[in-house]
Amino acid sequence: MQRRTAQDRWEQLTQRPMLALAVVFAIAYAVPIVDSSAGHSLTVACTMVEWLVWGAFAADYLVRLVLTPDRRTFVRTHWMDLCAVVLPLIQPLRLLRMVSTLLLVGRRARMASQIQLTTYVGGAVVGLLMFGSLAVLSVERDSPDGNIRTLGDAVWWSFTTMTTVGYGDHAPTTGVGRLIAVGLMLSGIALLGVVTANIAAWFIERFEKDDVEEREQTEAIRALTEEVRALRAEVAALQERSVRQ
Repeated sequence: MQRRTAQDRWEQLTQRPMLALAVVFAIAYAVPIVDSSAGHSLTVACTMVEWLVWGAFAADYLVRLVLTPDRRTFVRTHWMDLCAVVLPLIQPLRLLRMVSTLLLVGRRARMASQIQLTTYVGGAVVGLLMFGSLAVLSVERDSPDGNIRTLGDAVWWSFTTMTTVGYGDHAPTTGVGRLIAVGLMLSGIALLGVVTANIAAWFIERFEKDDVEEREQTEAIRALTEEVRALRAEVAALQERSVRQ
């Protein structure tokens, strides 16, 4: 119980710093892509920042693993966290670091009870749009047959892909770009399902609340009716007693 409490305290203590590090990662990831004329030193500095952020998330996973009382259960139930930590080590691609950071941020955000579902979904939509646009722009901009050359093209393509509209005016031509498209489409469908389910749950909750209030009002009216009947009977008994006297 003491270690479980220590783990909870650690997760609560590091939640906001981890989210802040994710923002730093987003900036470091975006700068070399948006600014195609960035020098070598700036690119190296951004890459170092990305690895440092990933290292912080990896260290966070190890600390939580040490603090948990049942490590096997932790690894089994947090296998996505483990994959996100190991993923960038397989091949030094910036895209893998981006995917792993998104996974780790999402896992930590879901653990926080104070983050409402709508806030999480909104943040997920914005994050996926931003990272999807940057990722596809980084792999498609230099493609000979590519038609996604600017950040505006990439954002428009990401939006139409996530909403599964797909006008076809912009489309990835590389293998990695198509993999990003598949990820955005699946993520968009999943988020749409979450939003739909949340709205349906809200309506059901409202209907149930109205039903409960209606039942309470009915019970109150019934109780008042019984009370009025009892008072009438008592008044009638008193009148009858006074007549006899």
